Amino acid sequence: MSPSTYYRRLRCRDGSEQEKGGSGGRPVPGYSLTANGRIVNDECIKELLLSAINGDAYPYGYRKLTGWLRREHGLKIDKKKVYRLCKELGILRTQRRLRPHLAKRKVAMNREITGVNQLWETDIKYGYIAAERRFFFVQTIIDVYDRTVIDYHIGLSCTAEEAAACLKGAFWSRIGEIGDAGVVIRSDNGSQFVSNRFQAVCNELGIKPECIPVRTPNKNAHIEAFHSILETECLGRYEFNSFAEAYVAVVEFMDYYNNRRLHRSLGDVPPAEYHHACVSNTARTNVVRV
Repeated sequence: MSPSTYYRRLRCRDGSEQEKGGSGGRPVPGYSLTANGRIVNDECIKELLLSAINGDAYPYGYRKLTGWLRREHGLKIDKKKVYRLCKELGILRTQRRLRPHLAKRKVAMNREITGVNQLWETDIKYGYIAAERRFFFVQTIIDVYDRTVIDYHIGLSCTAEEAAACLKGAFWSRIGEIGDAGVVIRSDNGSQFVSNRFQAVCNELGIKPECIPVRTPNKNAHIEAFHSILETECLGRYEFNSFAEAYVAVVEFMDYYNNRRLHRSLGDVPPAEYHHACVSNTARTNVVRV
């Protein structure tokens, strides 16, 4: 404990502090000076503050009001004094509520994937509806090993709640295949994926989330490659007139991609067929390094 704190506690204990009337600091002068030495008393400063919050300085807190007094009226005034005057007038702004801290993000690490349901990747792709002049969103979750689209979300929005619901759908569609080691879900640092809601669903399902470092899309290469295919073979081929039209086109493409489109890295078989071979232990062994 510092000596000043110790002696202050002694003064408060024997009542001498209260007798002095406060903390023992210098008395309030009751005025402030302008840059040219003119005296402006506190009552005039209060009137200036009231006129300020009824005018251009309406949304200001005491810190900005301090700057306003210095700039507009040339006052040599401290923010602490402005705080005291605002408190006396009852015009202090309510303190903003601090946002809760987001869950600590785990940075993606280099891995060797030797089977399905070890690492999933997710990201969001934008599509455009020309006739309505607005965008829609496609969130996709793929298995890095078998390249299967496990689940996806299509909508005019993609909130944290919707991203979490998509993750739940993917988990329950593979629930019987996930081993004891669990599955890792890798994403970028999008607001949906670093949200408390998404992290809570990961904890609820026993999924381990990890985020790629900023400006390193190569760490999320497989989902980026899939979205490139989605753009080239689906979204880029049409000029959509409505969201319903875009929705049908994307759903049909997802079915085509999983069940009929030949995937070169899988030995020219569709992802769903390769996934079935992996589950039945008839697929060729492979190691995917990410």
